[in-house]
Amino acid sequence: MTKIFDTASAALQGLLFDGITICAGGFGLCGIPERLIDAIRISGVTGLTVVSNNAGIDNEGLGKLLRTRQISKMISSYVGENKEFERQYLAGELDVEFCPQGTLAERMRAGGAGIPGFYTRTGVGTIVAQGKETRDFDGETYILERGLRADLSIIKGWKADETGNLIFRKTARNFNQPAATASHNTVAEVEEIVPVGSLDPDAIHVPGIYIKRLVVGAPYDKKIEFRTVRQREAV
Repeated sequence: MTKIFDTASAALQGLLFDGITICAGGFGLCGIPERLIDAIRISGVTGLTVVSNNAGIDNEGLGKLLRTRQISKMISSYVGENKEFERQYLAGELDVEFCPQGTLAERMRAGGAGIPGFYTRTGVGTIVAQGKETRDFDGETYILERGLRADLSIIKGWKADETGNLIFRKTARNFNQPAATASHNTVAEVEEIVPVGSLDPDAIHVPGIYIKRLVVGAPYDKKIEFRTVRQREAV
């Protein structure tokens, strides 16, 4: 049975429902599953809980789903580049669970590894620790963080073979790898699908057993959050 689908909408067919929890890979606008996000927007599902490092920027990435009010809760780390996120949060329209960046990655990884919880010093003595169990180890206080499991994971890869063995390219690997394992239903959009045996086995970042469906999303337009240029020198 093939894992390859012609479109992102087809790859998500039967996996979406109102109130779903979604783990989304990527970092800023790098390595985000653009086509799958667009397909979720088009589907019209609402009440989404989205686990992601950030929420994109206004009208890009997950920012598109915020603009259409399809997201009701974000579990994320960095949200400073999205004005609509800020507006909805301050207006009480969006539920937000802030999580330190490394802790968020580990919560995804732990969920994928079948680990229900782990202790960390990160966040001790801050608002992050409020309402969480604490325990002392070797004279230091740690807080209990829960592993994260989602109904669906959407990730972006560079290359995959036809069975779903997948590799990322550079920064695009961030959060995509742990997100891929945090769900029983992981859909990957990639830039290229190659025949089985084309990829170096030692270079595989996510084994195909984790990937249930594949779609080619290319071509992509390279989007930049902040464009910083040097002023021209006077001639």
